[in-house]
Amino acid sequence: MRVRDLMSKDVITVAPDATLKDVATTLVERGISGMPVCDEAGRVVGVISEADILQKERGRVERRGGPLAWVLDPTHYADVTKSQARTAGEAMTAPAITIAPSSPAAAAARLMVAENVNRLPVVSQDERLLGIVTRADLVRAFTRPDDEIAGEIRKDVFERALWIEPDVLDVTVRDGEVELGGEVERRTDAVVLEKLVESIPGVVSVRSRVTHRIDDSGRAGRFAGYR
Repeated sequence: MRVRDLMSKDVITVAPDATLKDVATTLVERGISGMPVCDEAGRVVGVISEADILQKERGRVERRGGPLAWVLDPTHYADVTKSQARTAGEAMTAPAITIAPSSPAAAAARLMVAENVNRLPVVSQDERLLGIVTRADLVRAFTRPDDEIAGEIRKDVFERALWIEPDVLDVTVRDGEVELGGEVERRTDAVVLEKLVESIPGVVSVRSRVTHRIDDSGRAGRFAGYR
Protein backbone atom coordinates (compact mmCIF):
# COMPACT_ATOMS: atom_id res chain seq x y z
CA MET A 1 0.00 0.00 0.00
CA ARG A 2 1.31 3.41 -1.00
CA VAL A 3 0.72 6.86 0.46
CA ARG A 4 -1.38 7.77 -2.57
CA ASP A 5 -3.83 5.01 -1.57
CA LEU A 6 -4.36 6.56 1.86
CA MET A 7 -4.05 10.31 1.38
CA SER A 8 -6.91 12.79 1.31
CA LYS A 9 -6.89 14.96 -1.80
CA ASP A 10 -9.27 17.60 -0.47
CA VAL A 11 -6.78 19.44 1.71
CA ILE A 12 -7.47 22.57 3.74
CA THR A 13 -4.56 24.98 3.34
CA VAL A 14 -3.66 28.50 4.32
CA ALA A 15 -1.54 31.23 2.72
CA PRO A 16 1.62 32.54 4.44
CA ASP A 17 0.08 35.99 4.89
CA ALA A 18 -3.07 34.73 6.64
CA THR A 19 -3.51 36.16 10.11
CA LEU A 20 -3.18 33.90 13.12
CA LYS A 21 -6.78 34.76 14.05
CA ASP A 22 -7.91 33.38 10.67
CA VAL A 23 -5.71 30.31 11.13
CA ALA A 24 -7.17 29.58 14.57
CA THR A 25 -10.72 30.07 13.25
CA THR A 26 -10.11 27.62 10.40
CA LEU A 27 -8.65 24.98 12.72
CA VAL A 28 -11.62 25.23 15.07
CA GLU A 29 -14.35 25.37 12.42
CA ARG A 30 -12.88 22.50 10.39
CA GLY A 31 -12.09 20.36 13.42
CA ILE A 32 -8.46 19.83 12.45
CA SER A 33 -5.24 20.25 14.41
CA GLY A 34 -3.00 21.52 11.61
CA MET A 35 -2.72 22.29 7.92
CA PRO A 36 -0.13 22.99 5.20
CA VAL A 37 0.93 26.53 4.39
CA CYS A 38 1.17 26.95 0.60
CA ASP A 39 2.43 29.74 -1.63
CA GLU A 40 0.58 31.05 -4.69
CA ALA A 41 2.00 28.25 -6.85
CA GLY A 42 0.65 25.57 -4.51
CA ARG A 43 4.06 24.65 -3.10
CA VAL A 44 4.21 23.63 0.55
CA VAL A 45 6.35 26.10 2.48
CA GLY A 46 5.49 24.94 5.99
CA VAL A 47 2.87 23.49 8.32
CA ILE A 48 0.96 25.36 10.99
CA SER A 49 -0.70 23.52 13.86
CA GLU A 50 -2.34 24.03 17.22
CA ALA A 51 1.11 23.78 18.80
CA ASP A 52 2.27 26.80 16.80
CA ILE A 53 -0.77 28.79 17.93
CA LEU A 54 -0.08 27.83 21.54
CA GLN A 55 3.41 29.29 21.23
CA LYS A 56 1.70 32.62 20.58
CA GLU A 57 -0.78 32.21 23.43
CA ARG A 58 1.95 31.49 25.98
CA GLY A 59 3.02 35.12 25.67
CA ARG A 60 6.10 36.94 24.48
CA VAL A 61 9.39 35.05 24.79
CA GLU A 62 12.33 37.36 25.37
CA ARG A 63 15.59 36.91 23.51
CA ARG A 64 18.46 35.89 25.77
CA GLY A 65 22.19 36.18 25.22
CA GLY A 66 23.94 37.45 22.12
CA PRO A 67 24.06 36.14 18.53
CA LEU A 68 26.18 33.17 19.61
CA ALA A 69 23.49 32.08 22.06
CA TRP A 70 20.99 31.86 19.19
CA VAL A 71 23.40 29.70 17.19
CA LEU A 72 23.90 27.35 20.14
CA ASP A 73 20.19 27.20 20.94
CA PRO A 74 18.16 27.40 17.70
CA THR A 75 15.10 26.08 19.54
CA HIS A 76 14.98 29.26 21.63
CA TYR A 77 15.26 31.33 18.44
CA ALA A 78 12.22 29.52 17.01
CA ASP A 79 10.27 30.06 20.24
CA VAL A 80 11.01 33.79 20.16
CA THR A 81 10.01 34.07 16.50
CA LYS A 82 6.74 32.20 17.02
CA SER A 83 5.83 34.20 20.12
CA GLN A 84 6.11 37.39 18.07
CA ALA A 85 4.37 36.03 14.98
CA ARG A 86 1.36 37.73 13.42
CA THR A 87 0.86 35.59 10.31
CA ALA A 88 0.86 31.92 9.36
CA GLY A 89 4.18 32.36 7.57
CA GLU A 90 5.81 33.70 10.72
CA ALA A 91 4.32 31.09 13.06
CA MET A 92 4.54 27.99 10.88
CA THR A 93 7.02 25.17 11.30
CA ALA A 94 9.36 25.11 8.32
CA PRO A 95 10.60 23.44 6.30
CA ALA A 96 7.63 21.12 6.21
CA ILE A 97 8.18 17.39 6.64
CA THR A 98 6.63 15.95 3.49
CA ILE A 99 6.38 12.65 1.67
CA ALA A 100 5.98 11.46 -1.93
CA PRO A 101 2.76 9.75 -3.07
CA SER A 102 4.72 6.68 -4.18
CA SER A 103 6.24 6.09 -0.73
CA PRO A 104 5.10 2.95 1.15
CA ALA A 105 2.62 3.44 3.97
CA ALA A 106 5.22 1.95 6.32
CA ALA A 107 7.63 4.76 5.40
CA ALA A 108 4.99 7.34 6.31
CA ALA A 109 4.45 5.65 9.67
CA ARG A 110 8.18 5.61 10.44
CA LEU A 111 8.52 9.28 9.47
CA MET A 112 5.60 10.37 11.63
CA VAL A 113 7.00 8.53 14.64
CA ALA A 114 10.57 9.72 14.09
CA GLU A 115 9.57 13.37 13.62
CA ASN A 116 6.69 13.27 16.14
CA VAL A 117 4.18 14.73 13.69
CA ASN A 118 0.51 13.90 13.15
CA ARG A 119 0.30 14.63 9.43
CA LEU A 120 2.44 14.65 6.31
CA PRO A 121 1.71 16.81 3.27
CA VAL A 122 2.01 14.68 0.14
CA VAL A 123 3.93 16.55 -2.53
CA SER A 124 5.14 16.22 -6.10
CA GLN A 125 8.80 16.48 -7.10
CA ASP A 126 8.49 20.27 -7.29
CA GLU A 127 6.92 20.42 -3.78
CA ARG A 128 3.39 21.13 -5.01
CA LEU A 129 0.69 19.84 -2.69
CA LEU A 130 -1.11 16.69 -3.86
CA GLY A 131 -2.80 15.59 -0.64
CA ILE A 132 -2.26 14.86 3.01
CA VAL A 133 -1.87 11.68 5.05
CA THR A 134 -2.51 11.55 8.79
CA ARG A 135 -1.97 9.10 11.61
CA ALA A 136 -5.70 8.38 11.49
CA ASP A 137 -5.34 7.33 7.83
CA LEU A 138 -2.62 4.85 8.77
CA VAL A 139 -4.69 3.48 11.65
CA ARG A 140 -7.63 2.94 9.28
CA ALA A 141 -5.33 1.01 6.94
CA PHE A 142 -4.52 -1.29 9.84
CA THR A 143 -8.17 -2.35 10.03
CA ARG A 144 -8.29 -3.77 6.51
CA PRO A 145 -9.84 -7.23 6.00
CA ASP A 146 -7.57 -10.28 5.85
CA ASP A 147 -8.25 -11.04 2.19
CA GLU A 148 -7.20 -7.53 1.18
CA ILE A 149 -3.95 -7.90 3.12
CA ALA A 150 -3.28 -11.28 1.49
CA GLY A 151 -3.92 -9.80 -1.94
CA GLU A 152 -1.43 -7.01 -1.34
CA ILE A 153 1.20 -9.49 -0.15
CA ARG A 154 0.82 -11.52 -3.35
CA LYS A 155 0.83 -8.49 -5.64
CA ASP A 156 3.28 -6.06 -4.03
CA VAL A 157 5.68 -8.44 -2.27
CA PHE A 158 5.64 -11.65 -4.32
CA GLU A 159 5.26 -10.21 -7.81
CA ARG A 160 6.56 -6.63 -7.75
CA ALA A 161 9.31 -6.78 -5.14
CA LEU A 162 10.67 -10.33 -5.46
CA TRP A 163 9.45 -11.31 -8.96
CA ILE A 164 7.93 -14.51 -7.63
CA GLU A 165 4.81 -15.98 -9.16
CA PRO A 166 1.97 -15.52 -6.63
CA ASP A 167 0.97 -19.20 -6.71
CA VAL A 168 4.50 -20.43 -5.86
CA LEU A 169 4.14 -19.45 -2.20
CA ASP A 170 1.31 -19.95 0.24
CA VAL A 171 -0.07 -17.05 2.26
CA THR A 172 -2.78 -17.23 4.89
CA VAL A 173 -4.02 -14.27 6.92
CA ARG A 174 -6.20 -14.55 10.02
CA ASP A 175 -6.90 -11.45 12.11
CA GLY A 176 -3.80 -9.83 10.64
CA GLU A 177 -1.54 -12.77 11.53
CA VAL A 178 0.25 -13.99 8.41
CA GLU A 179 1.55 -17.48 7.72
CA LEU A 180 3.87 -18.02 4.75
CA GLY A 181 4.83 -21.34 3.18
CA GLY A 182 6.66 -22.66 0.15
CA GLU A 183 10.17 -22.50 -1.25
CA VAL A 184 12.33 -19.76 -2.79
CA GLU A 185 15.66 -19.89 -4.58
CA ARG A 186 17.92 -18.15 -2.05
CA ARG A 187 18.02 -17.76 1.71
CA THR A 188 18.30 -13.98 1.36
CA ASP A 189 15.02 -13.99 -0.58
CA ALA A 190 13.34 -15.74 2.35
CA VAL A 191 14.71 -13.15 4.80
CA VAL A 192 13.68 -10.17 2.64
CA LEU A 193 10.26 -11.74 2.07
CA GLU A 194 9.50 -11.83 5.78
CA LYS A 195 10.65 -8.24 6.34
CA LEU A 196 8.57 -6.92 3.44
CA VAL A 197 5.45 -8.70 4.65
CA GLU A 198 5.96 -7.27 8.15
CA SER A 199 5.78 -3.75 6.68
CA ILE A 200 2.36 -4.26 5.07
CA PRO A 201 -0.32 -2.18 6.86
CA GLY A 202 -2.63 -4.40 8.87
CA VAL A 203 -0.08 -7.17 9.44
CA VAL A 204 0.11 -8.03 13.14
CA SER A 205 2.67 -10.85 12.98
CA VAL A 206 4.43 -13.06 10.44
CA ARG A 207 5.17 -16.76 10.77
CA SER A 208 7.28 -17.98 7.87
CA ARG A 209 7.78 -21.62 6.93
CA VAL A 210 9.41 -20.66 3.63
CA THR A 211 12.46 -22.77 2.78
CA HIS A 212 15.30 -22.06 0.35
CA ARG A 213 17.38 -24.07 -2.11
CA ILE A 214 20.63 -22.06 -1.88
CA ASP A 215 22.18 -20.58 1.27
CA ASP A 216 23.76 -17.36 -0.04
CA SER A 217 23.93 -15.58 3.32
CA GLY A 218 27.73 -15.94 3.60
CA ARG A 219 28.37 -14.47 0.18
CA ALA A 220 25.95 -11.62 0.82
CA GLY A 221 27.82 -10.79 4.02
CA ARG A 222 31.23 -10.79 2.33
CA PHE A 223 30.16 -8.40 -0.42
CA ALA A 224 27.89 -6.18 1.67
CA GLY A 225 30.55 -3.49 1.87
CA TYR A 226 30.68 -3.09 -1.91
CA ARG A 227 27.02 -2.23 -2.46
